[in-house]
Amino acid sequence: MLQKDRILVVDDEPYITDLLSTGLEFEGFAVEVASTGTEAMQKVRATRPDLVLLDVMLPDIEGIDVCRRWREEGEAVPVLFLTARDATDDKLVGLALGDDYVTKPFSLSEVVARIRAVLRRSRDESGDGPLRFADLIMDIESHEVWRQGVLIDLTATEFNLLQYLLENARRVVSKFEILDQVWGYGFEGDPNIVETYISYLRKKVDEFDPPLIHTLRRVGYTLRLPRP
Repeated sequence: MLQKDRILVVDDEPYITDLLSTGLEFEGFAVEVASTGTEAMQKVRATRPDLVLLDVMLPDIEGIDVCRRWREEGEAVPVLFLTARDATDDKLVGLALGDDYVTKPFSLSEVVARIRAVLRRSRDESGDGPLRFADLIMDIESHEVWRQGVLIDLTATEFNLLQYLLENARRVVSKFEILDQVWGYGFEGDPNIVETYISYLRKKVDEFDPPLIHTLRRVGYTLRLPRP
């Protein structure tokens, strides 16, 4: 029997922990809950979760400080921050210590997609295998991409963009989300660079059938099989 990924949800608002617990269990995760930073630190040591969904604002210790303590102790558990803050400085601090963040209010589908992406990245960094979708394969370690067994030559930026699409396969990601995650929060250039690189990528990846990179006008981009 396949073992479920274990998620520790840390938030002091019961309706949020109830919502996340129910939704994540429905998606096939095993869920534990903590309401304070102190309890979270105890449960990480006791239950060894695969990922912690950690609220930044906790009643006893800020989530950032909880994560900082884990890192100082050598604890490498992936952390996805939940935050009501949307300032760039808060995002940068969170990403320096954790692995990603979700801004409140959030959709459950976004949280699930980000959890899966963080888990996939953490395992790829451990050498657990390539990213795959349909007949598209990306090997992070060798920096190689194949489709239908054919090696595809990508630039560094094209590779990073495709990696982000693969990590969020089937989820629609906006232009500005791509800018933040692929080009970085300090990017101040023309946001239309995303369309340009999507076009470059599509010419190389979707030279094969069926096309995998799709544009939803005024919404964003997604990697998925064409709908019937």
